[in-house]
This record gives sequence, C-alpha cells and structure tokens, in this order.
Amino acid sequence: MFMRRRPLLAATMIGGGAYMAGRSAAGNAQREQGQEQRLAELEARQTQAAPAPAPAPVAAAPAVDIVGGLTKPAALKDAGVLTDAEFNAAKAKLLGS
Repeated sequence: MFMRRRPLLAATMIGGGAYMAGRSAAGNAQREQGQEQRLAELEARQTQAAPAPAPAPVAAAPAVDIVGGLTKPAALKDAGVLTDAEFNAAKAKLLGS
C-alpha cells in the first residue's frame, strides 16, 4: 500500500504545480490587460484635452497712408511744381481708382 501512495503523491504535486503556474499566468495576463486599458483611457483623455494648435496669424497687407500720400502731391501742386492733371493722376494712383 505504501508503494501506491507515492505515484499519487507525485501526480498531486505535479498537478498542483501546474495549477499554480496556470493561475499565476492568468493573473499576470489580467493585470497586463487592465494596465493596457488604463493606458488607452489615459491616452484618450490626453487627446481630447489637448487644444488644437492655433492657426498662424495671416500677415496683413501693409496699410497705405492715404493722407500722407496725398500731402506730398498737394504740397507740390500748391508750390506750382505739379499741374492739376498730374495731381489728379497721383491721387488716382494712390486711391487705386
């Protein structure tokens, strides 16, 4: 009878060891899956919270100083250097019409 117990004891030990190894592997897989899920949730929150980059400001066309542009030809007209036709041509060029 003593001979019979040893094979059963060996089988029990092997089975118990396999059970513990399987349980440990399942626990590790479950922990890893939970960690992956938490990382995915964190990445989703970060992409939602990240503001979109502001568009680059559009460079405005340089403003034309109409008053300053008309004072020079007006002064030249008053001085008699420009005729009325030349002054009107300079004014039309400045106003773009």
